[in-house]
Amino acid sequence: MFNDILINFGLNASDYQVQPFGSGLINHTYKVSGVNHSYILQQINNSVFKDPDAIDNNLTLIKDYLDKNSPDYLFVAPIRGKTGKSIIQSADGNFYRLFPFIEGSHTVNFLQADKEAFNAALQFGRFTRLLNNFDISKLSYTLPDFHNLKLRFEQFKQAATDTATDKLEEASAEIREAYNNANIAHTYTQIVQNSEIPLRVIHHDTKINNVLFDDKHNALCLVDLDTVMPGYYLSDVGDMMRTYLSAANEEEKEFDKITIRQEFFKAIYAGYMAEMGGILTEAEKQLFIFSGEMMIYMQGLRFLTDFLNNDIYYGARYKGHNLVRAKNQFRLLSEYQKAIPDFCLLIARVDKELLNPAE
Repeated sequence: MFNDILINFGLNASDYQVQPFGSGLINHTYKVSGVNHSYILQQINNSVFKDPDAIDNNLTLIKDYLDKNSPDYLFVAPIRGKTGKSIIQSADGNFYRLFPFIEGSHTVNFLQADKEAFNAALQFGRFTRLLNNFDISKLSYTLPDFHNLKLRFEQFKQAATDTATDKLEEASAEIREAYNNANIAHTYTQIVQNSEIPLRVIHHDTKINNVLFDDKHNALCLVDLDTVMPGYYLSDVGDMMRTYLSAANEEEKEFDKITIRQEFFKAIYAGYMAEMGGILTEAEKQLFIFSGEMMIYMQGLRFLTDFLNNDIYYGARYKGHNLVRAKNQFRLLSEYQKAIPDFCLLIARVDKELLNPAE
């Protein structure tokens, strides 16, 4: 079924085997294995990404910039096909692109060591640092309003107004949690309206399986670059907080397992600031801890909203699935907020270490 696609990328289809690869939820990913070379083939989910050409244009611009200004940086850009573009449309209307496979690399789905968190944060910080002088106005928004917390809060309020009474009763505790933490949405709105911090080129999806590691737990490079677009650095750091700090992920039903691994917070801060500490404004630095609140709260809102809207976005594998996810995220938010005093102490400790590395 992939013969025409491979031919369009200049490959002899008979020389390669194609097998499903990875655990991505949005795009379908395959490994294309040959005797001398291997590749990653990805089908873009164009029901999510409405304008695949915008992805192609963004990555082309970024690759050209990095090739010129940071030629040693490992940027896993898609390969151009015979048309000169890196996205190929198949006869059935689907969109595909091909990447080189990085030999000796692997992904991880669950963080086991704070070294992995440090190195992942280092890579995400390095990516944004290297693009600090890139003309951000050239980039398209591949997912408009992706991390717009003001919009997500308004969508939640509308869902809570329109939903059936039985749904409101079932989710009453979580609805209270959403309103009790509305100050997070208000803070975000103020930041945006007052232009308190600058837009930067960020990844927007910093979960750990978007980082390639070597066998020594060193992060090699970033992958899944569809969401690279202008945004606030809060999104990248906050998503790391949301997905790295607890050993329990967003599907966990036993909420007592949701705890904060403070050594992972320290690792995220140390790794990211090692790259971005000299670039972030003072206003940005003051919002580092807030980033975690913002992203955890937003994901809780999104799960809760989808439950109230009868699971039209995320779907549900069992009855009440998105309500369980919302409970999970609000529990994570509560644990995170309890740890804020300790986070402040950890930040002060790392800042001192960065200023005086020999001590």
